[in-house]
Amino acid sequence: MIPSNWNKETYQDFIKYLITIKDEEYKKFHSSLCLNCKYEMLGIRLPHMRKIAKEISKTNIEEFFKVAQDNYYEEVMIQGLVISHIKDEKAFYRHFKEHIKKIDNWALCDTFCNSIKIVNKYEGKYFNESIKLALSQQEFISRVGIVTILSHFVKKEYLNTIFETLNKIQSEKYYINMAEAWLVCEMYIKFPIETLGFIKDNKMNTFTHNKSISKIRDSYRVSKDEKEFLNTLKK
Repeated sequence: MIPSNWNKETYQDFIKYLITIKDEEYKKFHSSLCLNCKYEMLGIRLPHMRKIAKEISKTNIEEFFKVAQDNYYEEVMIQGLVISHIKDEKAFYRHFKEHIKKIDNWALCDTFCNSIKIVNKYEGKYFNESIKLALSQQEFISRVGIVTILSHFVKKEYLNTIFETLNKIQSEKYYINMAEAWLVCEMYIKFPIETLGFIKDNKMNTFTHNKSISKIRDSYRVSKDEKEFLNTLKK
């Protein structure tokens, strides 16, 4: 199934294996959710890809990345999941910087950002890195930054910097705006007083402002009275 060593031939055997476990029905479903994905999709469920990545992480991953290709969505997803297993921070950072250039849809972005637990051990470095990425003009580079923040860094000491960053983004790109709204929602749930102040006075565009409120109102962790008041703050 997973080669013990990597070269062009064993990698092609690996691709043949992926093709044997594809699911056409799941491909139809998931591809309908990732309409802007440039990669061909096989149709392999995420839990299976996580298991595969875990097995690959036990092999020589530098050799794996030397021969890895980017023809299929699943290849790129698995690469990101393999990176999430890297324990050496310098090696992780090098692969992190290369991998995010390949991300072109919300699923590759969000799964990768949620999985990279090593960033919690090097909090200062990766919080600052995430802020820089969030301010990128490239849609999915920016989303990587925002989703990494909401996955790992929604903490009291970072609130003001996050609020300042959200005010600076000023983008009309859909997947950036949706990630911003998701981040505001998570911040409100954890820090309602501080985040309410931001909602009352922010520089986000109208869509993002209103979508942030909608996401908060959709949460079961927010009271009915709060939801009614938040609705009065829509633009």
